[in-house]
Amino acid sequence: MKNTKWLLLMAMTLVLSIFLAACGGSDKKEEGSKDDGNKDEGSATETPKKEDGEPDAEQILNLDELAAIPSVDSAIVEDAVGFNVLNNVNEGLYRLNAENIAEPAMAAEEAVVSEDGLTYTFKLRDAKWSDGSAVTADDFVFAWQRAIDPDTGSPYGPFMMSGSVKNATAISEGKMDKKELGIVAKDEKTIEVTLERPVPYFLSLMSFGTFYPQKEEFVTEKGDAYATNSENLLYNGPFVLTEWDGTGDSWVYKKNDNYWDAENVKLTQINVNVVKDPATGVKLYEDGKLDRAALTGDLAMQYQDDPEVVKQPDTAVYYFKFNQLKGGKETPLANVNIRKAIAKSFQKEDLADVVLANGSLPAYYLVPKDFAYDENKKDFRELSGNHLEYNVDEAKDLWKKGLDELGVDSLELEILGGDTETSKKMDEYFKSQLETNLEGLTIKLKEVPFAVRLELDSAQDYDIQVSGWGPDFQDPISFLDLFVTDGTNNLMSYSNKEYDQLIADSKGDLALKPEERYEAFAKAEKILLDDEAAIAPIYQKGEIFLEKPYFKGLASHPFGADYSFKWAYISGKE
Repeated sequence: MKNTKWLLLMAMTLVLSIFLAACGGSDKKEEGSKDDGNKDEGSATETPKKEDGEPDAEQILNLDELAAIPSVDSAIVEDAVGFNVLNNVNEGLYRLNAENIAEPAMAAEEAVVSEDGLTYTFKLRDAKWSDGSAVTADDFVFAWQRAIDPDTGSPYGPFMMSGSVKNATAISEGKMDKKELGIVAKDEKTIEVTLERPVPYFLSLMSFGTFYPQKEEFVTEKGDAYATNSENLLYNGPFVLTEWDGTGDSWVYKKNDNYWDAENVKLTQINVNVVKDPATGVKLYEDGKLDRAALTGDLAMQYQDDPEVVKQPDTAVYYFKFNQLKGGKETPLANVNIRKAIAKSFQKEDLADVVLANGSLPAYYLVPKDFAYDENKKDFRELSGNHLEYNVDEAKDLWKKGLDELGVDSLELEILGGDTETSKKMDEYFKSQLETNLEGLTIKLKEVPFAVRLELDSAQDYDIQVSGWGPDFQDPISFLDLFVTDGTNNLMSYSNKEYDQLIADSKGDLALKPEERYEAFAKAEKILLDDEAAIAPIYQKGEIFLEKPYFKGLASHPFGADYSFKWAYISGKE
């Protein structure tokens, strides 16, 4: 089950806590996370409460995933499945705990932060890789340099480091050597990171997969074979990955006996199979072959009163990406009125309540509800309001205006979506809504496996794409930074100078001015949606699961990886 999300404290409290960390205070994963105090070198993370029951059966779980693993190379991973795997088999300086608070993991204690907030010093605990060798400061330096190196082609390295870690931008642009990145190993157990500007959420980033360590000797030895299967990887997390051949639809997690906190890891094995059809998943659950199964649509309504149903809110937001440049030529979606017409012409409530029926919410925004709060604990959604609301009459007028500007009376556009049953139902709903409400529009559907969609997205080979984003840390910038000009996750040729400047200001002059920073975010969201309709929000994700009552201690996270198995266990299984 997903844990209750901690409300943000005042943004200035966060800033102060960064400096207090050097004096024994505790800065956590997200702005305003609950202070959990310091952990000393030998301390372990919190284990499940006794009243939840003690592990009392064979500690083997059977679970499913909706897609295969595209990659488990921390420099290359860019999808939810990959980050979920990484989070359970590897570990960074910090880790989100069961209460969604970032706490030292590979780091032995809280970081020491300079008075100007630009230098972070981390001391490593005694930890081992799965081959028995020590995890060292050089492993982090190598991994970060590899992720920012343009020759690596990391989608997240530049996105997460540029403008934050010293020299990251210049290195990612090929203007400076990767060894100039602002991370150095002072000795085998000490890492010093230098930033270009104060980053209020920097410690929250340290639990994110891109910042995990890699052992240079192992990566170099494996060469092109590195991370191509479970045998060509090293692990420093609670579990090791086995029985993954790099392409298959199944894999196994086994407890990592070399993990520093292995005594608090109860599960010995987790068997995972890709199940794209929810009905198949439910059948496997009822047959005792799965311990958890997602419910959508008719299944969600059918099982909504079942005692084994677990409802789980989420902070991922899904939207249409409108590609404005394809094959070097402008697409019809370069026309703002065409984009606005499409954005306003489909009914989101029915999609969320009937087609998905899993607790998802209709979205009129990019930054989700119940996620980011200002210094007065006010939800960012109250500040920014709704955008691009459903209005068929306005949509028709905008559509006609757009067609006239293009000099045509009809258009054929393709929607790129997933190949799961839920994705297919959703795409059919979009096709029906858009073709019914926008005269002269023909929608073609292209439904492909997730890995293929990533390839088409990277090549910018699509018209409209059903895309989504789950936040990497608890701050609006995790969403709004996606659509700056030439951003690594933009990939639709959207550009707006005013938008870019607002995002740049939030990282610069406004970094320590929380009220003005949030106002800049609200202006940026309005430009992106109301003014430009660069994307069209669809829904904020919610989930409903059937979950065996003996499955306990799963930690679900509202940002970063979706879940951690570290504290999970089985109790009361007959």
